[in-house]
Amino acid sequence: MPAEAKGEARTARTSPGPHSVRADGPPPPPLTERQEARRRRILHASAQLAGRGGFDAVQMREVAESSQVALGTLYRYFPSKVHLLVATMQDQLEHMHATLRKKPPAGETAAERVAETLMRAFRALQREPQLADAMVRALTFADRSVSPEVDQVSRQTTAIILDAMGLDSPTPEQLAAVRVIEHTWHSALITWLSGRASIAQVRTDIETVCRLIDLTAPAEDAPGSSAGPPGHPPLPCR
Repeated sequence: MPAEAKGEARTARTSPGPHSVRADGPPPPPLTERQEARRRRILHASAQLAGRGGFDAVQMREVAESSQVALGTLYRYFPSKVHLLVATMQDQLEHMHATLRKKPPAGETAAERVAETLMRAFRALQREPQLADAMVRALTFADRSVSPEVDQVSRQTTAIILDAMGLDSPTPEQLAAVRVIEHTWHSALITWLSGRASIAQVRTDIETVCRLIDLTAPAEDAPGSSAGPPGHPPLPCR
């Protein structure tokens, strides 16, 4: 871990921000409209700096200046650069999720829809390789102090996958499959960013792991069916 990331992780353990989710206590109160606007400016500045120069370009002082907040205020929202970049990834995934909901995947089976969804998300990150690398590096550097933020990234990824599957109440077996798919997607992103995998290899890995969805589907949702879970209308096949 770079010296800066180590130093910021130590700072995070000793001075958590009031606007961060705490694993050892109740969740913080909702942000006011003004606080939420400030947080959005910070995340936007983080993404802009990372997109131009990657992980090393995201300096907390520059983020504060770009988002027009005091440096101390920035640290109250995000105790370290690692916290900030993991939160930036969660924010980027949230935007992707909103885009995907406007144009749902068109596969006939849940496995096809999830594979298409994850490849669309992958291509979105591919268009911003420096930003993607910065966010993935932050996830790699994250220690226990960043667990709540990492959990939010995981929950957002899970929500994207479950939406593509058309599930509101997955079985334990289906959730296990989703976790494996999520791990594979993150691993594929890392190997592509490091130059150890081609896009074709990433697609093959994603399509292969998504077959777990068919293996864990309840009997009424047999492979080849385009229907959603009981009580839901059929998912569109285009």
